[in-house]
Amino acid sequence: MPTRDIHSDIHVVPLIVPVAARTDNTAIVSAIIDTLGYGACELVLVTGANTDANATFATLVEDGEASNLSDAAAVADQYLIGTEALASFTFADDNECRKIGYKGTKRYVRLTVTPSGNDSGNIFLSGVAILGHPATTPTANPPQ
Repeated sequence: MPTRDIHSDIHVVPLIVPVAARTDNTAIVSAIIDTLGYGACELVLVTGANTDANATFATLVEDGEASNLSDAAAVADQYLIGTEALASFTFADDNECRKIGYKGTKRYVRLTVTPSGNDSGNIFLSGVAILGHPATTPTANPPQ
């Protein structure tokens, strides 16, 4: 029988922490994710009940070698698993998840979600980065 345990083989890091409703078109920039010691990185977004009736949300994945991402550059499509278009969403995508994988060679990664048309409602968004294929197992619990 196959083992179904991934608990000790992943590390979960806050990407976008939950906050009060966002009510404008300000870009939502994630935490910078350090991939050192991991061979896989998945960026996961979770939407809440979005009350604006015409808002759209575009995603952009950036990477770099500087810990503050002062050297950030848009990730080429060949280094993504899935697409930024598939990770994007609209006002109609309430209580759903989106994901995009990173398979590039840079150490640091971040995700930016840019709303447009968010002019009359509230949007709720959070997310986590799931790091996998760790150099050392088991990974810490709770994650540090």
